[in-house]
Amino acid sequence: MKILVLNSGSSSLKYQLFDMEDESVMAKGLVEKIGLPGSVLNHKVSGGEKIVIDADIPSHAVAIEMVTTVLTDAEHGVIASMSEINAVGHRTIHGGAISSSCLITSEVIAEMERLVELAPLHNPPAILGIKACAEKMPNIPMAGVFDTAFHQSMPPVSYIYGLPYDYYEKYQLRRYGFHGTSHRYVAARAQQLLGNPPESKIITCHLGNGSSVCAVLNGLSYDTSMGFTPLEGLMMGTRSGDIDPAIVTFLMDKENLTPEEMNTILNKKSGLAGISGVSSDMRYIEEAALQGNERAKLALDVFARGVVRYIGAYAAEMNGVDALVFTAGIGENGTAMREAICANLSYLGFALDKEANAQRGVEICISTQSSKLKAFVIPTNEELMIARDTLELIE
Repeated sequence: MKILVLNSGSSSLKYQLFDMEDESVMAKGLVEKIGLPGSVLNHKVSGGEKIVIDADIPSHAVAIEMVTTVLTDAEHGVIASMSEINAVGHRTIHGGAISSSCLITSEVIAEMERLVELAPLHNPPAILGIKACAEKMPNIPMAGVFDTAFHQSMPPVSYIYGLPYDYYEKYQLRRYGFHGTSHRYVAARAQQLLGNPPESKIITCHLGNGSSVCAVLNGLSYDTSMGFTPLEGLMMGTRSGDIDPAIVTFLMDKENLTPEEMNTILNKKSGLAGISGVSSDMRYIEEAALQGNERAKLALDVFARGVVRYIGAYAAEMNGVDALVFTAGIGENGTAMREAICANLSYLGFALDKEANAQRGVEICISTQSSKLKAFVIPTNEELMIARDTLELIE
């Protein structure tokens, strides 16, 4: 059984082809700069060398065509024809009230189109990828795996804002949460590492350029830091995270900003980049901090404090916590940031194994044997989660 996983961005297309007999990756790649000058396809067969194909790629349809061509290529491909692919799984971001992965139908596409105003950066390219794929592979079933779906298990107390209730009824103004596929994957793995207890309280920290924390109660999302949009919650690479809402109108008045300009400041000019003045990349900020840059140090401290704040809140909400998980770029590789966060968790009975914490990018337990709270680094694998969901749906 072979599953092709696609992740469509506004000008990119990531793909992985899985053999689900052993969940191995047969080939993977990335199409970059779709519709822009310098478009290119990077393709790699597992165990082989990466190849780079420069070409004019004006649309997602052409990108899909190139992917199917390279996958079936006699020299660089891994399948004889596209008929060997049993299904396609799409990473889809905003599904609104869709509570699980599902086979893609015209009704599902219509719902994604309706939600474009809630996810203007993510849903349009996903829809383009789905339609291009359907045109190229009309007889192959497709599944949508929504980032928001995992969080549909949250109770109303976790997702209702303190606004007039009419706005929730009229505009679905509520907290949706994101990174759901990643949180679901690492929480399930942590559950296994704990010995699959019938009840569990796990806090997962997806820390990268986009970051969020999730409280997972008995395998289900109970609360999460991102909200109506991915802007809420932790401070991130360029996103502000939680701020006093009155700041928005104050700055718009003082700086004579339009809503679009204000939105750009909050999403693209704030966060780690905004405070440090160095970069949105944690590695460069840490380097600057080591060289004595005080703003870089402050940015790191604010980021760590934000994660600690949410861990504390979720431990309180669930009345305890059995395991803490770090994942994504910073979570998997940021040894210094993990240590900074864990330094504030002794009240939970946590003790850090510094030697284990020095490891990067590998699955490992970073708490000591005597630690009451277990902490794990678990590399996320959203593509495999998408492939698994797709396989389950077609079976």
